Amino acid sequence: MAEAMKKRKPYGVMSFAQTVHYRLPPSAIVSILHRISGALIFFLLPFILYLLDQSLLSEISFEYFKGFTSGWFVKLVILALVWAYLHHFFAGVRHLFLDFHYGLTKESGRKTSIAVLVVSLALTALVALKLFGAF
Repeated sequence: MAEAMKKRKPYGVMSFAQTVHYRLPPSAIVSILHRISGALIFFLLPFILYLLDQSLLSEISFEYFKGFTSGWFVKLVILALVWAYLHHFFAGVRHLFLDFHYGLTKESGRKTSIAVLVVSLALTALVALKLFGAF
C-alpha cells in the first residue's frame, strides 16, 4: 500500500511537460492577455506621460520627438502599446458583461473571448497599416 501512495501524484499538480500538451480555452487566453496588457500599460504609463510632457514643452522638443518616433523599432513599441490598450479595453468590456451575468455559458464565453481577440487584433492591424504608412 505504501508503494502505491508513493507512485501517485497529488491531485491537481501538473509537471511542466504536461502543461505543454494542455490546450487552453479562448477565455483563458483572453484572461491571461488581459493581465499582461494591463501590466504593460501600467509599467509604461509613466514613460509615456514623461514623453508627452517633454514633447509639449516647445516646438523644438515636439519636432525632436516626432523624429524619434519615426524609427521602425519605436513604431513597434507604439504598436505593442496600441494592442495592449485595445485588448485591455475590449476584454474589460467583456468582463463587465460577465459581472452583470451576461454570457456566462460556456459557448457564449467562448464566442465573446474569440470576438475580443479578433476585434483587438483587427483594430491593431488597422493602426499598424496607418502607422507604417500604408494609407
